[in-house]
Amino acid sequence: MKRLVRRALQGGPDASFLFGSFIRKARYTFMIGIYDYTVVLTYCSLISASLGIIVCLHGIGHPFYGVFFLLLSGLCDTFDGRVARSKKNRTAMEKSYGIQIDSLADLVAFGILPGCIGIAMLRVSKRFSDVPHIRHVNPDDKLVLYPIALMIIVILYILAAMIRLAYFNVMEEERSHTENTARRYYTGLPVTSAALIFPTVMLIQFLTETDLTMLYFGVMVVVSFLFVSKIRVRKPGLKLILAMIAIGAVEFALLVFIHWRAGGI
Repeated sequence: MKRLVRRALQGGPDASFLFGSFIRKARYTFMIGIYDYTVVLTYCSLISASLGIIVCLHGIGHPFYGVFFLLLSGLCDTFDGRVARSKKNRTAMEKSYGIQIDSLADLVAFGILPGCIGIAMLRVSKRFSDVPHIRHVNPDDKLVLYPIALMIIVILYILAAMIRLAYFNVMEEERSHTENTARRYYTGLPVTSAALIFPTVMLIQFLTETDLTMLYFGVMVVVSFLFVSKIRVRKPGLKLILAMIAIGAVEFALLVFIHWRAGGI
């Protein structure tokens, strides 16, 4: 490594190449993990989800902005697998690493973030404005049961998403030892479907100007069950993927337009 540094500092036509070699060497010497283009979209999905969680829970809560980050995470997840598979000489470790971080990022983006959006909706909902905060509740006040029940729904939703992702990883590893063909069906609703389901609820709320907080949590209950159910869901092809991208783009555009009309932007 010292030789690489010395040659790079001397300049010359190959200095940039040597500097790049030095960076790659330093990365493998001092850092763990993989940092090439095959995992960039997965990292971006996690960053987007983390920002969404922070925004949702900041102050009184901002569920509207959280939905934008959820849509962005969904967009990143749509292409991360295709980008990763474009590298032909991936090692077994790189493939396994990609599967693991994809599921971890999905748990944050499509498990925790939708739950935080629900909590933020509860905070800003006029229907629940009179509900006392849990920390300052009177034990005899039954109204506190509402937020507690909704918090339990959020926890169970995140648990169902984690179970679905762990099950997928295990089954995918077992299938890799017995089958060489591409998967055609999923068992249980993929957690990435949250990227379209919950923004749709938020969009309906803005279009109808109705407080749909309870509907949001009701949908969360249904989706939680579908995550861990044994229903077979056909793996989307290119046409369906493009259609879902179009739906997400329309939802994004409508949410921006509605918010702009309301004077929020």
